[in-house]
Amino acid sequence: SQVPRYVRVNTLKTCVDDVVDFFKRQGYSYLGKAASVEELSALSGKKFVLDLHLPELLVFPPQTDFHDNVLYTSGHIILQDKASCLPAFLLSPGPGAHVIDACAAPGNKTSHLAAILQNKGQIFAFDVDTKRLATMNTMLMRAGVTAFQLTQQDFLTVDPTDPRYRKVTHILLDPSCSGSGMVTRLPQEEAAPSAERLRALAGFQRKALSHALSFPALQRLVYSTCSLHQEENEAVVEAVLRDHGSAFRCASLGAQGGEDTLWGSALTLVPHHRLVNTFPSWPCRGLA
Repeated sequence: SQVPRYVRVNTLKTCVDDVVDFFKRQGYSYLGKAASVEELSALSGKKFVLDLHLPELLVFPPQTDFHDNVLYTSGHIILQDKASCLPAFLLSPGPGAHVIDACAAPGNKTSHLAAILQNKGQIFAFDVDTKRLATMNTMLMRAGVTAFQLTQQDFLTVDPTDPRYRKVTHILLDPSCSGSGMVTRLPQEEAAPSAERLRALAGFQRKALSHALSFPALQRLVYSTCSLHQEENEAVVEAVLRDHGSAFRCASLGAQGGEDTLWGSALTLVPHHRLVNTFPSWPCRGLA
């Protein structure tokens, strides 16, 4: 109940200034860009700020409800938590890039990628759940996303040598995980995953990450989870880097947590000759 309400401005349809003006006309008080995480947690009433890290993310007091707001129903704003915004922000594909969203549903990250791409280029989105893909298609259309292709398919079965993916330079991999870092799941509501369950999840995550690295034109990959377990984060990264270390290196690994509803890790992999220090201002890092 104390988690701020995050609102991502959908730049495919509007801009931050116009959304800020809209909320001000609705009686909200805009306090400008936040200077600290503590400032976000102190929000109350009808006050809101611009997030201190992400340029198109507005922050409102906890439990602020926008589901009936015209900006939400028209796709001008996306109700998306900050941690969920980080993977696409870190991937940062340039306009015209070909991108794979490997485990895409429900699609908030996909629409964020489209906004970063400015609807230029191509997004290939995969998921195995038919109903979730149908819901995702509706959401993407409402958000004004045009350059995308949804496919009901297990990402592990996608052929990296298929000519359709020969220009894929960026991959976002947000695989199934334990969800242990989701603050909205109270500890007493759900038992901690067993060691066997974690081994199974980590095995799938390693396979998916290794498979993603086999796409021939790949330049950058972001692997993210909403898990707190080392088995799904650092251990997966370490195992995959042992296999692919000659071609790829870890550019950034850190917790997505803080004031968010999702916690976990974000790994950015780039080719060895393009090693970068991703998001140096982010204060939280994982195990060395």
